[in-house]
Amino acid sequence: MDQQTSHSPGLAREAIGLREVLFQSITHMAPAAAVAFSIIVGAQFGGGALPLAVVLALVACLLVAISIGQLAKHLPSAGGFYTYVARGINPAFGFLVAWGYAFAEPFVAPLLYLIFGNVVGGTLNTEFGWSFETWWVISAIVAAVVVFALGYLGVAISAGTGTVLGIFEIAVFLVLALWLIVKAGGANTLSVFGTGQANVKDFVGFSGIAAASIYTILAFIGFEAAAPLAEEAKDPRRTIRQAVIYSALGIGIFYVITTYAATVFFGPGKMADFAKFGNGNPWDGLARQVWGAGWVVVFLAIANSAIANANAAANATTRTWFAMGRIRLLPAAFARVHPVRRSPSVAVTAQFVFALIISLWLGKQYGPLTAFALIATIDTAIIITIYILVNLACMLFYGRQRRAEFNPLLHGVVPVLGILAFVPAFFTALGLGGSVFKFVSPLPYPISLTGIVVGSWFVLGIVYLLFLYQRHPERVRETGRVFLEEPETAPVSPPAATPEPRPEPGV
Repeated sequence: MDQQTSHSPGLAREAIGLREVLFQSITHMAPAAAVAFSIIVGAQFGGGALPLAVVLALVACLLVAISIGQLAKHLPSAGGFYTYVARGINPAFGFLVAWGYAFAEPFVAPLLYLIFGNVVGGTLNTEFGWSFETWWVISAIVAAVVVFALGYLGVAISAGTGTVLGIFEIAVFLVLALWLIVKAGGANTLSVFGTGQANVKDFVGFSGIAAASIYTILAFIGFEAAAPLAEEAKDPRRTIRQAVIYSALGIGIFYVITTYAATVFFGPGKMADFAKFGNGNPWDGLARQVWGAGWVVVFLAIANSAIANANAAANATTRTWFAMGRIRLLPAAFARVHPVRRSPSVAVTAQFVFALIISLWLGKQYGPLTAFALIATIDTAIIITIYILVNLACMLFYGRQRRAEFNPLLHGVVPVLGILAFVPAFFTALGLGGSVFKFVSPLPYPISLTGIVVGSWFVLGIVYLLFLYQRHPERVRETGRVFLEEPETAPVSPPAATPEPRPEPGV
């Protein structure tokens, strides 16, 4: 077999450093797009107390980031979450985490294609009268093609691009937020960090905060995206830990500042209708009020953020699929890498096709923004479940396997608080526990489908798990395997006259 057409057995080791890994997490969070779309969905539930929901999400995500960092010290793997849970709790739970993450993470890119299509299509319609229905679709397709190209070219190029894009979007929104705070003048108030401003009908008080926190947590999803790059990062045991903690804390503070700025400038009492302001692009409307023609810079920042986030999400998705293909939880083809770029080429192509179909189909069914809210709630419910299991895995891993290193604060108090912090959003997103927890209020249709979709996916996962235990139990066990601890082997071409041996069944 020709060396140039053979497929290397592994990803490109030590291809990126702390900067690229950090911005993999930051751009996956999509700071500008999250501020402009993810967080504001929560305003219709949290009202003027939206900044409090952001603080709750920051605390919860920072706690799980600490747990991830502790696990990454000993378990650097492209499998990320599922390796942590498999080693900390049990391989069966590791499989279910892989099953959930393999479903949730691929939906992040479609989310961003919908945002990109909505922003570009809406702007072209407002400024030039071009058809929104036509141009949001074209824009979404363009975004998907760009992300596919970046992923195919390899992690060094895609991660490096994310660094540049991430700095730009953060700078623009931070300057605008500070401008709004100054303009708000005497309207500045700390009351937005209390439940008293949560006065939306049917979501009064903490029930509004719980519902809003679904979307503020959504804004944080991605801080953990550094973990699947462990096999391509330099000194991953240190790099991954720093990236997840720094990104959660730094961008969390950014979210608090920007959300506070929008709330006090727009008015806490009017925040329930904030998402409708500016023809469905409220931050564009704010920029037009205070910057005039400078709204163009904000438009570019949001569009840029959507591309950067989709690119980071695709990186995390394809590395997870690669890792699952390597241990045959997915078809082995997903473990194939490009002979030169060392990118998981099959996974990159599959992600491109899946994301494009989902974004266009649901966008046509419900419209870009409603489709965004539906996918966002499904994703958040699954990721919160995984965050809870990761916190539990941290406690058990150090309690059972690293007792000499066990720290009561890092491996006891922090994970327990992390689990408790996610409980309100978890039950509210799934629509469970309304008869027990007063803060659970039903979400509107089609967002209310979340519990059915998530439950159905995990039922299928349990059926598949039982099948694997009957036929291929070693595949479940390998969810806990850390490939970085093993030597990298070069591709070997078999002799032309010797047929490649067929593996025994189940191997």
